[in-house]
Amino acid sequence: MRGDITRAAKLVNASIRLLIQTKARHLARRLPKQAHRQGRVGVRPTIGIIANPVSARDIRRVVANAASLQIADRANIVLRVLAALAACGVAEVLVMPESGGIRGHVVRGLERSYNQGEQRFPRVVFLDMPVTGSVEDTRRAARLMRAAGVAAIVVLGGDGTHRAVVAECGPIPLAAISTGTNNAFPESREPTITGLAAGLAVMGRVPRDVALTANKRLDVVVDGAKPDIALVDVAFVTDRYIGARALWRTDTFRELFVSFADPQVIGMSAIAGLIEPVSRNEPGGLMLRLAPAHRSKLTLLAPIAPGLIDAVGVENWQRMPGGIAFVPRLKAGSIALDGEREIFISEGQQVSVTLIDEAFYTIDVARVMRFAATQGLLQTTERQIIAALT
Repeated sequence: MRGDITRAAKLVNASIRLLIQTKARHLARRLPKQAHRQGRVGVRPTIGIIANPVSARDIRRVVANAASLQIADRANIVLRVLAALAACGVAEVLVMPESGGIRGHVVRGLERSYNQGEQRFPRVVFLDMPVTGSVEDTRRAARLMRAAGVAAIVVLGGDGTHRAVVAECGPIPLAAISTGTNNAFPESREPTITGLAAGLAVMGRVPRDVALTANKRLDVVVDGAKPDIALVDVAFVTDRYIGARALWRTDTFRELFVSFADPQVIGMSAIAGLIEPVSRNEPGGLMLRLAPAHRSKLTLLAPIAPGLIDAVGVENWQRMPGGIAFVPRLKAGSIALDGEREIFISEGQQVSVTLIDEAFYTIDVARVMRFAATQGLLQTTERQIIAALT
C-alpha cells in the first residue's frame, strides 16, 4: 500500500512538471517586462515572497472581533504558495527573513519534504539582511528583491504590508494574499491558487495584458515633502495623536479619499462604497466629507472593522479624478493611510491628496486562471506522464 501511494505521488508530480514543459513549447508567451530582467535566455525567473509575521495584531482585535493568523498558519500559506510555484516551473524563490517564527516552520516543512524524497518545492533562499521586527524589514526586502530582478513578489499581509512593498518594489508586479486585519486591497482567496497564477504569469504562460492589472494609488504631500502613499484610503481624523494607529472611533472621521469604493470590503473603503461604488479598474476615486452621526443629515451604518458596524455621518461626496490635487478642509489632526494613523498635522501646514491612476501592477489571479482553463495550460495525458517517469 505504501509503495502504491509513493508511486501515485510521483505520478502526480511528474504530471505537473510535464504539462508545464509541453504546453510551454506550444503556447510560448513573452514574459512580463520584469521577468525579462532576469537576464540570460533560458534562465528561469525568480519570485520573491514577503510574509508579515505581525499583521492582524492591532487594536481592532480588542474593540471588534478581528481574527489573527497564527505563525504556523502563515508558514503553511508560504508552503502552499511554494508548492504551486514549483508546479509551474519556478526554480528559485527569495524569501524575507523575520523573527516571528515563519522561517523556522517553513524550513522544517521543506526539510521534511526533501527527506521523503519529494520534489514539491523550489529552491528557497532567505535574503541576507538584518531583521528589526518593524515595517522596515518589509521595505528592505522589497528593495533587495527589486535589485535581484525578481519577476514578481508574493505578499502575505494586510493593506499596510502591501503598501510598504508598493513603496519600494517599483515596476515589479505583486501577487496579493490577505492575512491582515482590514484587507480591502488583498482579496481573500486560497493561496495555492494565487501561487499558481503567479507561477503561470512569470513563466510566460499567460500574455502580459491578461496576467497583469493596473492599480491606483493615493499620494499625500505635506509641506512639499516626498509623498506618503496609500493603496486604498486616506482618512483625516480629529485625533491629534498617533496612539493605537488603527481607526475605529467614527466620531473623529472628517474627510475620506479612496482609490476604490467597495461595499463588500471592511474599513474606510466600505463607507465610500455604500455611498457610491467605484471599482478598482475604473479611473479615479471618491472623496467624502464626514461628521459625527448626530450632526449629519445622512447617517450610514458601515462595517469599520470585522464585527464592528458603526454609524458614520456623511455631509457630501464627489468623484476624485486622477492627477488632481485635493486640499483637505481639516487643518489639524491625524492622517490615516489605509486605516492606520501615520501622520500628525497642525495648522499652517500645506497638505494635498492626489490619486494616481495605473500606479503599480498586480497579478490578476482570476483572469490568469480563466486563461489557464480556456487554453488548457494545466492539461496533460496519461501517456505523457508515464513517459516522464521512465
